[in-house]
Amino acid sequence: MKKLLLLVLSAFISLPVLADLIRINQLGYAPLGSKVAVWCSKEQDTLKYFELVNAATGKVVYKGKAGRAAGAYGPFSQTARLDFSSFTSPGQYYLQTAKATSPAFLISDTAYKGAADFCLRYMRQQRSGFNPFLKDSCHTHDGFPVYGPDTAFIPVSGGWHDASDYLQYVTTSANATWHLLAAWRDFPGVFSDSLQANGLPGGNGIADVLDEAKWGLDWLIKMNPRDDRMYNQIGDDRDHQGMRIPKQDTNFYGRGLERPVYFCTGEPQGLLKYKNRTTGTASTAGKFSSCFALGQQLFTNIHAGYADTLGHKARAAYAFGMAKPGVCQTAPGRSPYFYEEDNWTDDMELAAASLGKAYLPHALDFARQEPVTPWLGKDTARHYQWYPFINQGHAELARQIKGPQKDTLIRYYREGIERVWQKASKNAFYRGIPFIWCSNNLTVAFAIQCYWYRELSGDNTYLQLEQACFDWIFGCNPWGTAMVYGLPAHGDTPTDPHSSFTHLKQYPIDGGLVDGPVYTNIFKNLIGIQLQDADEYAEFQSDLAVYHDDYGDYSTNEPTMDGTAVLIYLLAAQEHAAREKGYTVTQGGITRMDSTHKEIALVFTADEFGEGLSAITQTLQQEKVKGSFFFTGNFYRQSKFKTGIQRLYREGHYLGPHSDKHLLYCDWQKRDSLLITQQQFTEDIHNNLVAMRQLGIDTDKVNCFIPPYEWWNDSIAKWSANLGLQIVCFTPGTGSNADYTYPEMGKTYKSSETIIQSVKTFEQQRTGKLNGVILLIHAGTDPRRRDKLYLHLQQLIKYLKQKGYRFKRVDDCTI
Repeated sequence: MKKLLLLVLSAFISLPVLADLIRINQLGYAPLGSKVAVWCSKEQDTLKYFELVNAATGKVVYKGKAGRAAGAYGPFSQTARLDFSSFTSPGQYYLQTAKATSPAFLISDTAYKGAADFCLRYMRQQRSGFNPFLKDSCHTHDGFPVYGPDTAFIPVSGGWHDASDYLQYVTTSANATWHLLAAWRDFPGVFSDSLQANGLPGGNGIADVLDEAKWGLDWLIKMNPRDDRMYNQIGDDRDHQGMRIPKQDTNFYGRGLERPVYFCTGEPQGLLKYKNRTTGTASTAGKFSSCFALGQQLFTNIHAGYADTLGHKARAAYAFGMAKPGVCQTAPGRSPYFYEEDNWTDDMELAAASLGKAYLPHALDFARQEPVTPWLGKDTARHYQWYPFINQGHAELARQIKGPQKDTLIRYYREGIERVWQKASKNAFYRGIPFIWCSNNLTVAFAIQCYWYRELSGDNTYLQLEQACFDWIFGCNPWGTAMVYGLPAHGDTPTDPHSSFTHLKQYPIDGGLVDGPVYTNIFKNLIGIQLQDADEYAEFQSDLAVYHDDYGDYSTNEPTMDGTAVLIYLLAAQEHAAREKGYTVTQGGITRMDSTHKEIALVFTADEFGEGLSAITQTLQQEKVKGSFFFTGNFYRQSKFKTGIQRLYREGHYLGPHSDKHLLYCDWQKRDSLLITQQQFTEDIHNNLVAMRQLGIDTDKVNCFIPPYEWWNDSIAKWSANLGLQIVCFTPGTGSNADYTYPEMGKTYKSSETIIQSVKTFEQQRTGKLNGVILLIHAGTDPRRRDKLYLHLQQLIKYLKQKGYRFKRVDDCTI
């Protein structure tokens, strides 16, 4: 449609070339995040000021000083950064100068909501074997082994097609699998469960991203069927004989519908004209091992037998790599293009770090061998020469060690980032990524390195560089286009990618990240590129780089499976951060919700005492307030509370767990010292949920809980996340949680009057007042406390309403 409109307009009018433009992130910006647009001019003018305008009212809401004149870049004679990060009010806005107006964009903590799930559509569409998009199967006859000791058919159907061709590589598939696993581990609250494991509609109790990761793991197991058998790819470039839908398998290899499956020999391979430069097996073996090891961690509480298999294969694959150090490149055929991976110690470092414990010294040794990924700061590299583009092992290892060794790993990340910054700081787009083939893949990977560095170090020095990479992908680039098919829905995004789905069938390829711009000299020297239509971005092409939304350009406009998977991690991080801004997180638990919103959550806990349940329920009904209740299994099982609990559920209050037996999770003095095992924790929570279900409570909708004694640590938070539970707890300093005390406790005792005054003082004196505060009240207390705070609940609620606060269930406000 975009091309058709361009051609129609061109036939009747001469389109003026705009001298000034403003490039933005079309997906939007987080209220408390970095917010920068780039002003571009084809003239030599400079810009002094800009304005931010409310799109609904037309009112100017912010005036800012433009950044320094950054000079020429690509097709533009002058550029400048427009930084409006200090403006934090949510809404729909646009930027304007005297000669330019940007498209409208969103500022919201939900700007990135659902984006990671959206990109999973492309991953499912790339499935080989059963394809849920087509509702049909393909490549079910893979394949016949080559180079290895086997001669009989080996069943390796499954996994993902690499891009718009249908070749399959462990190199990219393992990287994709690892990022999907890590995305769920690190940001479980971002992902939904709306599909079965096979990709068809219907939830299965497992997040869709984890289903997709398991699809990748299952294929990797097939490609590593025995401890002494490891395969690296399916098919070669004989497959590149015209576009077709995947199920239209063709006899390109002289073996019917079977395709060759390349064994990892550790020696150069290539069955036709060209050969690779393979020197070992470690790069592939390390990728197998890290995926299996991370998979074991995440599936232990979901599918124990599967996790055990993954654990064994992780160790065996690591040994396979150690036996033959070196790189295992993909195999070319009739053309000279292949993945020319030249590093392997990063893969083995990640594997060792993922295996943990006894393997950590090995991980440190590997880290020293490649402290900085070689392409960082360089102008060029061969195709996939330094893959997976960043060293994930540094972050995995740094999370498990302390002291100088951890500091060294963080420094490695900083050195690489600084090399890119030295180039990026010289242009308004903060572009320091080379325009080599798959430049978008490098961009999203580098943004993740910046993110991990910031998380590990607490140093925000490179925050705008990190955000600039993210913004680039979604439109803040010279072409003003987002690089993901269909995202955002109403933005300028690819419509004519190099894909058989779109070209032959006009099927959407939602969520696919395209390759991205390449140096103009690279584009001119690639084989077989022929643009099919008029170039709608012609005025933005330059001697520096080109990008085409044209089916005929496989170098800039072909979507890739691995790039999309890495983007899914980045989008999950961005969505999580946008929602977390303004939140207070302690040891992985939310102790204050969004402090930019005038909202409060009332939470109630109970174990052995619950005499106040009726009074609390009555007050909440009268005040039309919804509360959140967290009870132990002990409490749920007490028959005298059954009617009251069921009434809470009927009236729409949140009900969650509080530990089945009210266990103490960690030492009071040494918080990082656990007093229970993960198995004990999991069983205890399971039993708590069983007690809830026995009262008719749908626990599938339970997503948060308050730990017993309101005491936990990072390990408990991670175990909780593995179960799909977010820890929440009271906001320190409010004082309401002291309502369990009684006079015999001496100075520890707090009367209800004292507690209410504490809440009022917090409102008067604290930054953000009571915005986002979680107030905890016990549903029952020791009989020795006669002054029950819950009997003053109505007084407290009326005071808070008078101050303008709204009440929300805590599960509606979790990250």
